[in-house]
Amino acid sequence: MDKSGVFVGGAIGAAIVIVIVAVLFVSPPESLKPDIIVNNGHAPSTVGEITPPYSKSLSLIEIFEKSESGVVRVNVQKKESIEAGGGVGSGFVFDKKGHIITNAHVVKDAIKVTVTFLDGRSYNAEIIGIDEFTDIAIIKVNADLILLHPLSIGDSSNLKVGEQIAAIGNPFGLSGSMTSGIVSQLGRLLPSGVGYSIPDVIQTDAAINPGNSGGPLLNMRGEIVGINTAIQSTTGEFTGVGFSIPSQTVAKIVPTLIEKGKYKHPWIGISGRDIDPDMAKVLNLKDAVGFLIITVVDDSPASKAGLIGSDKTIEVEGINYPIGGDIILSVDGIEVRKIDDILIHLQRAKTVGDEMVLEVLRDGRTTNVTISLQERPNEN
Repeated sequence: MDKSGVFVGGAIGAAIVIVIVAVLFVSPPESLKPDIIVNNGHAPSTVGEITPPYSKSLSLIEIFEKSESGVVRVNVQKKESIEAGGGVGSGFVFDKKGHIITNAHVVKDAIKVTVTFLDGRSYNAEIIGIDEFTDIAIIKVNADLILLHPLSIGDSSNLKVGEQIAAIGNPFGLSGSMTSGIVSQLGRLLPSGVGYSIPDVIQTDAAINPGNSGGPLLNMRGEIVGINTAIQSTTGEFTGVGFSIPSQTVAKIVPTLIEKGKYKHPWIGISGRDIDPDMAKVLNLKDAVGFLIITVVDDSPASKAGLIGSDKTIEVEGINYPIGGDIILSVDGIEVRKIDDILIHLQRAKTVGDEMVLEVLRDGRTTNVTISLQERPNEN
């Protein structure tokens, strides 16, 4: 059971899968020493500062020149990849203290992490915090201040479908590569691989390939609006559908990861299904909106608040439909069309300990139920 309250998987064609574009496996570098490891002799000449956000659109050339010094290559060694030589991902500088943002799946279970900057200098990195629920990780390097060029974090909530964006990373180990495209859609739900789904994800057609994971997605002002994390593909290579964790999520999760090493996500404790036209007809609903609760997890916020799951099924034209459960119509006054709306609201606006008011349809009548959010349990 997916404890996020949605059954995730399968649905877009039998052979199509969501691919976490984790890391590209490559041969290890010839020499690795503690702390600073490699220097090709071309050090930058000025100390980087956080550049104030541009108020106007930049060209792709300007965006690359503004951002490339803040994007890094992340080499990892994991127990299962030692013989293969390790893997390569991407990341970007968050602050002058040496914190680097990348993907959780890039550095999870790594026995060694190495960060390489634009000038070729490399440093061993310490894993500071990992949040698998959003695929965000923080690593830290004790690098020369001159190399630390933090990139500006933009506001992903201002993105529009069709807006031009750019991605920078290390696809197939090719350092400092840039691709461009548009925002294809917003608010996608992405399976995370840990039993829950990542809400509010950005879909883009900018080319994202193995090695791009953890790199920045940038708007045309050169601000980070996402972290590139996955592709949908039948081959493991880019086919026009990529996904990025929005900067709004980054801004919420990262400070806590730096301070505490983990982030506690709020949790309801339900599973169920969206109301589609067929289900609406079976339940005699006017509109095909809302989320039907099928299962309520024992001792969860939903259970303690008295939410009710489906207790029987009805067969219509050979198909069994669950009935009898509460139907969530809104959360904190925000209409619920499907489970995505609940998860996005939890991600954007709620923390553990907060209360949330659910408007539910029960036995033909609407009622409000207030729940107190608990920490999401780890399926592992």
